[in-house]
Amino acid sequence: MNIQSDLKYTKSHEWVKDLGGNCALLGLDDYAQDQLGELVFINLPEVGDEVTAGEAFGDVESVKAVSDVFSGVTGKVAEANAELADKPQKVNEDPFGAWLIKVEDITAYGDLMDAKEYEAYCASL
Repeated sequence: MNIQSDLKYTKSHEWVKDLGGNCALLGLDDYAQDQLGELVFINLPEVGDEVTAGEAFGDVESVKAVSDVFSGVTGKVAEANAELADKPQKVNEDPFGAWLIKVEDITAYGDLMDAKEYEAYCASL
């Protein structure tokens, strides 16, 4: 399992990359994509939609199941990764490169873990 030290993580296996300027990228981590299996569809919010830390903002469908994707921050969607609509498997190929949404105007962060905390959390599962 790949855990990147420059990211923060949620207990529901999403990552948050702080871009500075009150913006962040959010995506599914390596653990999540591995557990889900091959992704076949991704449903993302629209630009301008509000997301709330700890609440679902979209879902992913794999060959195994449909799962909600939860936000690690509260803010407004600045961009959704449109490429994933046609190529959801990019999340399986590169979970840290295939971000889902960019959030701006962040007003709150959820219960995020650093890489060491997240590694220990995953080891306990």
